[in-house]
Amino acid sequence: MPSPTHDSLIELFRDRPQLAVEVLRDLLGQDLPATPLARAENFTFNTRPSDDIEPDLVVVLGPPPSPAHAIIVEIQKDKSKDPRQLARYAAQAWLMLKCDATVLVVCPDARTAEHYARPIDSGLTGYRPHPRVLGPGGIPAITDPQQAAAHPELATLAVMAHGRDRKVVQAFAAALTELPHDYAAKYYEHAYDMSVPEVRRLLEEIMKSTDWPVHSPFAREHYGRGKAEGKAEGKAEGKAEGRAEEAAKLILLILDARGLDVPDDVRARIASCTDLTLLETWATHAATVQTAHDLFDEASEQDR
Repeated sequence: MPSPTHDSLIELFRDRPQLAVEVLRDLLGQDLPATPLARAENFTFNTRPSDDIEPDLVVVLGPPPSPAHAIIVEIQKDKSKDPRQLARYAAQAWLMLKCDATVLVVCPDARTAEHYARPIDSGLTGYRPHPRVLGPGGIPAITDPQQAAAHPELATLAVMAHGRDRKVVQAFAAALTELPHDYAAKYYEHAYDMSVPEVRRLLEEIMKSTDWPVHSPFAREHYGRGKAEGKAEGKAEGKAEGRAEEAAKLILLILDARGLDVPDDVRARIASCTDLTLLETWATHAATVQTAHDLFDEASEQDR
């Protein structure tokens, strides 16, 4: 039965498939096709008359009509899976997608990582696949809060692998304050689920010293979800601020996508606006204005 660590690791890769590319390319040194397209797909590898075999996650690079590469992500906490199963995954992905395939095995335990890092004797002459394995030693110990905020998935993995180093947990906690609340909560939950009890206690200790609401089971029981929990007015204000922030981001995204020059004063005015009605008006006109400054002129005329 999958464990919380297994599920959290898979969610990290499923939520952001590009993470599998970065691990293979940047941490394990593998050349991969140069494409911005990376998507998680649901696959069941079937080899009748045998049973269906389901990998944890398949990340496909390139456009759907002509995939360039497949990454089979497997989470292994122990040595229970026959390595030949990994060879079957790679072969089946190659047959189904008609492209090269790499098996990426993520192992929280160093001995397990060493076990799966060996070339696989598939029993088929000439076919001896070599999985790429990410163990604790291959995960960087991120102690810089800015680096942790820029790479929150790797920072979460760093807590799992190096959480006994207080600086790693402190950098992770500081990074959470720079992320949108919903994302920060998700990363914290993953880090907590993937950590040993000693690191969980350290996470709780450090997070209690910040204003960011803690989301571990311990914190939910003893500290709640933050100072504003249970206060209806505070919740309403928080939701309104969140909607305004999203609307402002949408306006800037539309203007940038149209190739319009957006001066700093325009960006600042949009980002600081908390009037949802006005923001919605600006968003409507963002698709047709000739310059970024026209956005405010058209909105003013509309209000007259």
